[in-house]
Amino acid sequence: MLEWILILLTGVVASIFGSIVGLGGGIIIVPVLLLLGPQLTGAPIPEATAVGTSLAVLIVTALASSRTYAKQRKVDFRSAWLLFITSGPGAMAGSALTSQFHGPAFQLSFGIFMLLMALLLILRDRIKPSARQWPVTVRMTDGAGIEHVYGYSLPLLLGIGLLVGIVSGLFGIGGGSLFVPVMVLLFAFPPHVATATSMFVIFLSSISGSVVHGAMGEIDWLLVAALAPGAWLGGKAGAWIASRMSGKAILWLLRATLLVLAARLIWQGASQL
Repeated sequence: MLEWILILLTGVVASIFGSIVGLGGGIIIVPVLLLLGPQLTGAPIPEATAVGTSLAVLIVTALASSRTYAKQRKVDFRSAWLLFITSGPGAMAGSALTSQFHGPAFQLSFGIFMLLMALLLILRDRIKPSARQWPVTVRMTDGAGIEHVYGYSLPLLLGIGLLVGIVSGLFGIGGGSLFVPVMVLLFAFPPHVATATSMFVIFLSSISGSVVHGAMGEIDWLLVAALAPGAWLGGKAGAWIASRMSGKAILWLLRATLLVLAARLIWQGASQL
């Protein structure tokens, strides 16, 4: 019974945190399943199964938070669907590659990826968001009546979607750790809009990645069922909390999270090589 309570709480915490920063919660679920697999299920959980299970749970998390963000009119649906054109197939390709990574190699690769994202965000205050006039200009008014203006290049947006989709399917993290920094730094998305839009793309891409992992038998559906209720509640709560935090607070929370998790994964992966 204690194990299932711990799994439920993992779903709640991961989803609240993931929804606040726009990551989806996979950066917490995957390490927890890998580190605590024997305690939770009685046996180690393979990396591919941890990733596949995380992606399946992310569907629930991202749907819950996206619904809340949509009510707040913070989701840029047009940009999200454009990103999904390439991130969806990318997630399927990344999911098919997950089984090629095992043990220390997976943890080390995951940790290095997280560290790079953390460093990018740490430098964010010294790197001004691009003032470039992109071919596509977006004017969006959120639920608070505030108008936001930003833009992007369609070919570049599609290329980013493909890259993020591959990373999402490979590591089971949803891809928000790449989407949010790129949206904020390169295309000057407001942090709240970037987070909300990222969660909707994560919802769509997680479905694509889960289809591949499910077909390969790399999803523990019992764990998904245990994590899903907490993921739904956490996803809604995280989106509500994020609406009451400043953009700077969200970015600092994201930086700290990525640094801590990156250090943990790199240390563990390197020590086992």
